[in-house]
Amino acid sequence: MSRPEHIAPPEIIYNEEGATKYMRNSRMKTIQTKLSMRAIELARLPEDESCLMLDIGCGAGLSGGALEAMGHRFIGTDISKDMINCAIQEDVDGDMLQHDMGTGLPFRPGSFDGAISISAIQWLCNADRSNHIPKRRLKCFFSSLYKVLRRGARAVLQYYPESKH
Repeated sequence: MSRPEHIAPPEIIYNEEGATKYMRNSRMKTIQTKLSMRAIELARLPEDESCLMLDIGCGAGLSGGALEAMGHRFIGTDISKDMINCAIQEDVDGDMLQHDMGTGLPFRPGSFDGAISISAIQWLCNADRSNHIPKRRLKCFFSSLYKVLRRGARAVLQYYPESKH
């Protein structure tokens, strides 16, 4: 089975049809929710306070829903407006904006108590356009991620690495 990031850019894969198909896949939703819960656990957030979290590649809001269920607030970014529309239809409460993480994160320094990203950063390793240079996009992303986290905050980033057969 081909990896989606090898087929087309994320905003094409997760267009209206792709986003709807994604949200109808109960297996996918279960896996993503479990990964999100584990990422939140690894972030080691204080149990007695609500934290403001950044959800990078928020998609249809599954990670945001997990954050909300654990009493946290979130702001999510995703390159696919159709995935964000799915999150809005699912009544996810966080704020979400369409944004390409490879251009850096558009927030003030120290804005977030932590960050999670489920199944998103591997998209930075592809050159979907002539101006996309993976090494630069990764550097821009990680530099901006470091800046938007408050001192001592953790980022938990789950991705699917390439495997050579």
